[in-house]
Amino acid sequence: MRKSRFFVLLAAICLIIAGFIFWQNSKQSEIGGTNVSDVAVIDQAYSLIKENSVYGTDEAALIEGAIRGMAGALQDPYSTYYTEKEAALHKQSLAGQRVGIGIEITEKNGKFIVVSPVKSSPAEKAGIRPYDEIVQVDDERLDGKTMGELMQMIQGEAGEKISLVLYRPSTERHIKLSVERAEMNNKTVASKVMNVDETEIGYVSISMFGEKTAEEWVEATKKLISEDVEGIIVDLRDNPGGYLHSVAAVVSSIEKDNSVFAYMQNGKGAMEPLKTSKLEVEDFYLEKMKKFPIIVLQNEGSASASEVMAGAVQSTERALIVGSKSFGKGTVQETWGLNNGGELKLSTNKWLTPERQWIHGKGIEADVEVEQHPLFSLEIVPLTGEFGEGDFSEEVAYTQKVLDGLGYNVTRTDGFYDEKTAEAVVLYRKKNELKAGRHMDDDFFASIREQVIAYKQNVENDTQLNMGLSVMMNRLKGDI
Repeated sequence: MRKSRFFVLLAAICLIIAGFIFWQNSKQSEIGGTNVSDVAVIDQAYSLIKENSVYGTDEAALIEGAIRGMAGALQDPYSTYYTEKEAALHKQSLAGQRVGIGIEITEKNGKFIVVSPVKSSPAEKAGIRPYDEIVQVDDERLDGKTMGELMQMIQGEAGEKISLVLYRPSTERHIKLSVERAEMNNKTVASKVMNVDETEIGYVSISMFGEKTAEEWVEATKKLISEDVEGIIVDLRDNPGGYLHSVAAVVSSIEKDNSVFAYMQNGKGAMEPLKTSKLEVEDFYLEKMKKFPIIVLQNEGSASASEVMAGAVQSTERALIVGSKSFGKGTVQETWGLNNGGELKLSTNKWLTPERQWIHGKGIEADVEVEQHPLFSLEIVPLTGEFGEGDFSEEVAYTQKVLDGLGYNVTRTDGFYDEKTAEAVVLYRKKNELKAGRHMDDDFFASIREQVIAYKQNVENDTQLNMGLSVMMNRLKGDI
């Protein structure tokens, strides 16, 4: 009898519990209860938006927005979410090859302006010129588009053709071009031999540490060795970083084997040393590379992996650093693929120099500080329009900086077109045989662009490189 009462009581309790669960689910459904996560408030917000928002959107967009929001909540500029298309573009930027049309674009006042087509690229062959404004890709106008969206539209499969509508300011008309996408080498290493006082010095520029940078580095430095250089200048200026394994290989070619070139520290404080390893190349090459005097050039645009290299060679006194203080990015990111095809990139470790210093937000000081000439540091940007006294614009500000760098008497570089600016423009137009006037126009801007390009191409104007060469010569003489 007692047993039967017990089972009746147990059954009643089960019914009560089941009823409570059913009631809870009903209540959840009333306030929005689609399950998209294990977090009730997220499910609730998702359902409320889906059922009540006047701005409808699909499930994928809502979920991507939630992921972006979570990444943004970390308040870490290096932790981010990539959509499937954005992830593909990011990988291409670091890959040895990429597919595209070969064009450098800048966004200005909501317009997409061609800075320059890459030499021998499909864009150049199709006739695209600097200053062309891209207004339409295939049948889609670019009004309201972002730079990322434009890049996605331009990217595609090799061999495919895209149609571009361009506005050409020089002819004041729209033109339509067909351009065929192609595979292009994304080389990150360039080298040459520089002769200083009858001494051959190798110069190697690394634009970023990409997928094939280590292979390109070995190829470039082997060629320099064959040309009997006596030292190497490594230019890491404006190198934003890249793959850690690539910088590890480059450092391994010039440092002793099994030496610590950096430390990794996780969120719990555990420290792991990163060590150089023997590269699978000829012993003759490694013996030569490890003995070469080396100078590293860096500036405020040198970040992340390039700072790992600078920190390594500076700590071991393997090289002297010439230039200015580096950017100061001391974190390492890892990337995970997500089920929707996107990727989540998170900062998972700090990296420290061999002396266990964290340079995040501080940067690496140069051994020899050299301030670059402001004109040499200016980017080459497209300039169009007509401006006169009393106007205020970015175009005027840029031109004032150029005129100041060229030695003209301008008293301000903030973009306000004052009387002194007009006087400098008059002198510039006369000196460069332009039509007389006190205004800036397209002919004036074309001349200014040529002046900046010519200035930047003249090695004598690169004060940091010239100091690097001077330091190298002193090292070779044994003075340093």
